[in-house]
Amino acid sequence: MTVKDAGREHDAPMVTVTVVYHSVHGHTRVLAEHIAAGARLVPGAEVHLVGLRPEDVTAGRWHDADVLELLERSDAMVMGCPTLMGSVSAVFKAFMEAAFTPFATQAWKDKLAGGFTMSASQSGDKLLVLEQLAVFATQLGMQWIGVGDMPGNNWSGGDRDDLNRLGSWLGLMSQSHADQGPEHAGSRGDRITAERYGERIARLAQRWVNGVPYRTPRMTEHQARELSASLRQRDDAPAVPAAPAGA
Repeated sequence: MTVKDAGREHDAPMVTVTVVYHSVHGHTRVLAEHIAAGARLVPGAEVHLVGLRPEDVTAGRWHDADVLELLERSDAMVMGCPTLMGSVSAVFKAFMEAAFTPFATQAWKDKLAGGFTMSASQSGDKLLVLEQLAVFATQLGMQWIGVGDMPGNNWSGGDRDDLNRLGSWLGLMSQSHADQGPEHAGSRGDRITAERYGERIARLAQRWVNGVPYRTPRMTEHQARELSASLRQRDDAPAVPAAPAGA
């Protein structure tokens, strides 16, 4: 694919970035939209925005074959949900538990991953949600990408509209007032930080996918057990005595 950037033509390697999120009242959706908008600033980035629906959860387990197929071919995945009672939302947790198949097959191994969350409280224990998302991603063998911006609103001249105003690096945090609708989601600084985070992940995906060729090794749980058993057998094997000197 050839694109124009700053008046020059160059090859922009294609990468696929998917923003997958759950939003209850629309505030987290706004954050997801800004992350996607930032990723679309990167030439060659194919960006998808996927909202998880409660109706796709049956008996506590989420399923949507089309979304799973999209995630399978994505190079980077940015995951987000509101912070509810100090945890990921129920719908997003159902999605996480539905990822057992890619976990067992390591199908998402070495994809890039990032995360974001929203709450009404300034803290709201949002860090716990980002930790859940990061652990989830690393259990799947993914490479986690944090926010790269310096903190804002941490001095006397700071403001709510500063970049990274909540000082979060593991992932993106945003805050919305409980009595306002999604049209007031976050702050201007939160939304710009979201765009910068999306762009950062898309650019890193291009660097990761199109850098030095690398074939991701995958191993099922059964294969891992076989390897562990062979290592134990090797350790239990009697040592072969060394040949005498000069023999």
